[in-house]
Amino acid sequence: MLKGKVWKYNDNIDTDVIIPARYLNTASHEELASHCMEDIDKSFAKEVQKSDIIIAGENFGCGSSREHAPIAIKASGISIVIAKSFARIFYRNAINIGLAILEHPSLSDECSKGDIVEVDLASGIVKNVTTSKEYKCNAFPKEIQEMVNAGGLINYTKSKLQNSVGLNSGDTILK
Repeated sequence: MLKGKVWKYNDNIDTDVIIPARYLNTASHEELASHCMEDIDKSFAKEVQKSDIIIAGENFGCGSSREHAPIAIKASGISIVIAKSFARIFYRNAINIGLAILEHPSLSDECSKGDIVEVDLASGIVKNVTTSKEYKCNAFPKEIQEMVNAGGLINYTKSKLQNSVGLNSGDTILK
């Protein structure tokens, strides 16, 4: 169960707005997070709290295919992004790095910045605690939920490989 304060954004939030290109020369997730959304919301990076939630309109994450955008969002403390729709490459990049995402056609129209929202990823149920309204999203298949819970594709694959060859928890086959 995820629970957090809503940060609300409109349609067509592109990757250049999520993390401006001038910061792409760093590999530091913390540095990326410190500049997340700064061109459209100066308060975001300073005020976002661990487990907060982004709710947005259509085509969230459009633009370039860079992984920096979902990395910056996740590193900022956001627990999940819920949008009307996602750009396909952002959608896959988010899953690959373990950022939870869901789609819902009207949630962004009915939530306000600062609302408190609870999300049950297993069932796809989203509850706006502030308004007491509940929404049903399509939950991810079990394997995708496991990938997100593991922290992304690399961690998920490492775990699967270690389990398949019977290694102990301290042993590794990938570094």
